[in-house]
Amino acid sequence: MRNTMKVAKWEIKRNMKSKSFIIGLFLTPIIFLAFFLLPDLFSSDDEAATTTVYVNDQLGVYGQLEAAVANTEWQMEQTDTTEQEATSALEGKEDAAYIFIDEQAIETGKVAVYTHEDTSSAFMDEVQILGGPLQMLQIEQLGLTQEEAAVVAQGVVFEDASEKPEEGGLFSENMLERVIPGAFAAVVMLSIVFTGMAIFQSASQEKKDKIAEIILSSLTPAELMQGKIIGYFVLGIIQVVVYIVIALPVLIWKIDFPIIEYLLVPEILVLIFISILGYLLYAALFVGIGATMADISTAGNFQGMVMMLPFSPFLFIGPVFSDPSGFWAQLGSYIPFTSPGVLIMRLSLLEEWPWVQIIIAIGILVVSVWVFMKLAGKVFKIGILMYGKNATPGEIWKWIRA
Repeated sequence: MRNTMKVAKWEIKRNMKSKSFIIGLFLTPIIFLAFFLLPDLFSSDDEAATTTVYVNDQLGVYGQLEAAVANTEWQMEQTDTTEQEATSALEGKEDAAYIFIDEQAIETGKVAVYTHEDTSSAFMDEVQILGGPLQMLQIEQLGLTQEEAAVVAQGVVFEDASEKPEEGGLFSENMLERVIPGAFAAVVMLSIVFTGMAIFQSASQEKKDKIAEIILSSLTPAELMQGKIIGYFVLGIIQVVVYIVIALPVLIWKIDFPIIEYLLVPEILVLIFISILGYLLYAALFVGIGATMADISTAGNFQGMVMMLPFSPFLFIGPVFSDPSGFWAQLGSYIPFTSPGVLIMRLSLLEEWPWVQIIIAIGILVVSVWVFMKLAGKVFKIGILMYGKNATPGEIWKWIRA
């Protein structure tokens, strides 16, 4: 174990001194934030602009009107400007409007509104929100009781009863409670898995440079393999911490959801555990196959296909999103290569977790990690000292059986 930790520290120090690793470490979250923030910079100013609305209130309902527009981008002010002066008063005022509330408006049901040519085109739709308080005033003048007035003010709504009402989209609050921990676990898994892919290159590069012979003179192949897996796991965690430090404050600032509250839930521990198991499974494959290659540039089809295995959960993305409890979603949970990704997707969508299925899937994953670590150790032990050519699938099979 002592030699294993030495190898892990050596891998961490070597990569932390690499310019390409440092640049990628900080550039990735910055690029993500750029894609997230740039659309806001190029969006139309009209949508975020505040419309100044001057109200000439002759009926004493300004308080009700102000309450009705509490959630709009309006800035309301009372004014004594008359309707005859409205047009001239608008000159020199951008994105402004004058509204006149008088007895005639109540009698005829028509309210005079004057807008500037720069006023948002959506304003005339937004101004309909003032209809509620004015309608209540009309009803009161008819002499109805408060309860009768409230019933009439509700109006009549026609609802489509032929379709089931939606319980909430992907971005509804109920869904975000489940999606945010799942998305965080997915980021953790992808970060450490992508960092772990460097094991593939590291093992083959050490063979090419014949450094492996020197290293193996002072420790065993198993210690070298385990050290690489632990070292790249720590590098992946460092990458996740940098992502959180850079991206999370911006996301909290821009997204109006309690992200921290949704993250600090007990379920996150299960999701992170699945992510780590996924890394260990893929890392065993990477380090084993990396040792069978003479050079990363000469990787054959077989070795290249292994690199695609972390993306295999995407084969089930359609069935999982359409029916997270369905047959195909369950099947993907039990296949070791797809299990980590499919489990995280399913658990992010399901309202109630199927604990029996989760325990079985995690059990299969734990056994698979143990089996592939053993197999990778056998392949690594022979492959790391084989030079001159890539190992064929037949040769790898012989090493495993030896």
